[in-house]
Amino acid sequence: MEGDMNSKSMLMRLSLAALIVAGQLAFAQGKPLPSTLAITPQPSSRFDSTSSLDTTLEPPDYRNAWGLDVLVSNDGFGLGTFYRREFNEDLYGFAMFSISESKDEREFEQYDPYYNISFVPGKLQRFLVMPLTIGLQQRLFREEITDNFRPFINAGVGPSMIFAAPFVEITRTAAGVQTTQVEFFKSLGRGQAHYTGSAFIGVGANFGTEKANVFGVNFRYYYTHLFGDGLPSLINTSGDVIATKKDFGGFFITLNVGMAY
Repeated sequence: MEGDMNSKSMLMRLSLAALIVAGQLAFAQGKPLPSTLAITPQPSSRFDSTSSLDTTLEPPDYRNAWGLDVLVSNDGFGLGTFYRREFNEDLYGFAMFSISESKDEREFEQYDPYYNISFVPGKLQRFLVMPLTIGLQQRLFREEITDNFRPFINAGVGPSMIFAAPFVEITRTAAGVQTTQVEFFKSLGRGQAHYTGSAFIGVGANFGTEKANVFGVNFRYYYTHLFGDGLPSLINTSGDVIATKKDFGGFFITLNVGMAY
């Protein structure tokens, strides 16, 4: 009898202990995990394209430029090309090549209303001047004037070719001297080259704040002198040469259009 009572008492104690453990487990499951055990997400080792990186690119410095020149003078028009290199903010170096027409200052163009043509009495030859010049360009007043107007002075020197092509053909007959004008491109095939030197000084300005585009105007005076007797330029009604030309320079207005890189 006493043994049964001890067994029942032991069973009740075990049951009570089991209930206490079960209650503690249930209470623990209902509570949040301690903050010391919270899982902290680790940064991914893969590259994140949205991460803040300094992707700022330096703007191009535009140290080189090239383009075309349009030349205007009392003798007519011309075309050229140029390359320019920036040494610093104020000093540039350049190389230029151009082709322009040159005339004798004693030429006088007349108009014939009967045939509806213009002609130059006594003109003997066409002259094309082709200088290749290398020089320097100095910017002025950079700190005093805004960038959309950039004045400069420049000067250049180099070899020059003067191409003389016949303007008329002279035919001598018993009745006298007859002249026939030679078509322009046909006369080029009969021309002859002469070589000398050329130099110029100028003043001008570039315009615009966009440095990738080059637009400017340049006023230049060229000195191009052919030594010796000069080239025949005018004849009289008898077909005799009455004038020669030695100076092939003069004042030019030049428009510059190009791009920088």
